[in-house]
Amino acid sequence: MGKMTDRRIAVLMGGRSSEREISLKTGQAVHQALLRRGYDVVAIDVGARLYQDLKEQGVAIAFLSLHGPGGEDGMIQGFLETIGIPYTGSGVRASAVGMHKVMTKTLLAVHGIPVPPGTVIREGERPSLAKVLKGTKLQLPIVVKPVSQGSTIGVTIVRRPTQWKEALALAHRYDPEAMVERYIPGHEATVSILGTAMNGVNVLPAIEIVAPAGFYDFTAKYQKGKTQYLCPAPFSTKVLQKIGELASRSYEVLDCEGAVRVDFRITPRGQPYVLEINTVPGMTATSLLPMAAAQVGIIYDDLVERILQSALDRAARSAQPAKLESA
Repeated sequence: MGKMTDRRIAVLMGGRSSEREISLKTGQAVHQALLRRGYDVVAIDVGARLYQDLKEQGVAIAFLSLHGPGGEDGMIQGFLETIGIPYTGSGVRASAVGMHKVMTKTLLAVHGIPVPPGTVIREGERPSLAKVLKGTKLQLPIVVKPVSQGSTIGVTIVRRPTQWKEALALAHRYDPEAMVERYIPGHEATVSILGTAMNGVNVLPAIEIVAPAGFYDFTAKYQKGKTQYLCPAPFSTKVLQKIGELASRSYEVLDCEGAVRVDFRITPRGQPYVLEINTVPGMTATSLLPMAAAQVGIIYDDLVERILQSALDRAARSAQPAKLESA
């Protein structure tokens, strides 16, 4: 199979979010894969000179390896749309909604997709725990997290009333909005979706995440050997089918493109809840999307090319002149 394009590709990585280090790892791995496949590719660490960098390097296509705010929230997508450079993954709207956990939950709930109940507390508001529990009809434990952060940064499971103030302050350190939601006991799982115009939407095998402390936090996520990943996940056929369908529906409801990862909690009785959608999933050596793809025989370099296809699909669409309906 020949190369999909001869145009110059830039892998955009780094940026200024709290997930910068992970983004650099993802970007380097993607860059190497595209080089191995013979593409004309450059790696760009995204900063204030991005526009000049893209112009000077003669970039025609962007492969997005940016995580977190600024890279996964529609901002870079909007910038690239404005200057006419097609990019991988989801568009502006799906990226913005996917990054904002409350918007995601609201939209999914409207479509009948189960999400954990909860509320939002803005910075400056300091309600007592008792007031919050009463207003939301929740009981401890609860989860407190920033609305727009990835990689479980700033997340606390509040099991005792004494943890409440600190948990809220921590979440607000990363975002003006903090989300409070029911803690769903049971299993943690993730389902990756690979969508291309040619192949439609492919649901990859689910992965169960077994963290040492029962909580998949930043350390468990990025330190090798800390966490077990069971792929394919050892759930019943019924649960696997259910989370596959919910992941696929979530992808469609948000109008995602390219590869995404949908994270779940599943109760001991097998009821899944969608926690969030990652529209730019990690692509490092320990990342979950490549692990799931490998289960069905999609090697890393093939996976990168399939994600690249989403940018080429976008380029093909923008090359079609818009048809205005006659009045």
